[in-house]
Amino acid sequence: MAGKKSKNMNSRLPLLGITLVVGVMAFALGIRSQNLREKEETYILREDTLTKQIEQESRRTEELNERKVYVKTKQYIEEVAKDKLGLVNPDEILLKEKDD
Repeated sequence: MAGKKSKNMNSRLPLLGITLVVGVMAFALGIRSQNLREKEETYILREDTLTKQIEQESRRTEELNERKVYVKTKQYIEEVAKDKLGLVNPDEILLKEKDD
């Protein structure tokens, strides 16, 4: 009977080894899977941030393009001439407050 027990143990040893290897691989795969999920969350947050920045920059580009068109208008030139240089049109009267 001792021979049978030894033979039975010898046949279970490879199965136990395989089970152990599969268990270790499953554990390693679980850890790797968790790391990948964390990276994915990080990338999703970064993508959202970059998408918002792209939207902001698109709006800013649009505003700058509108400003670019506006600064070429006669109205803008007159505004700058009045505000910065103190100039007036010939038919306008400039009124200033009296300083105390």
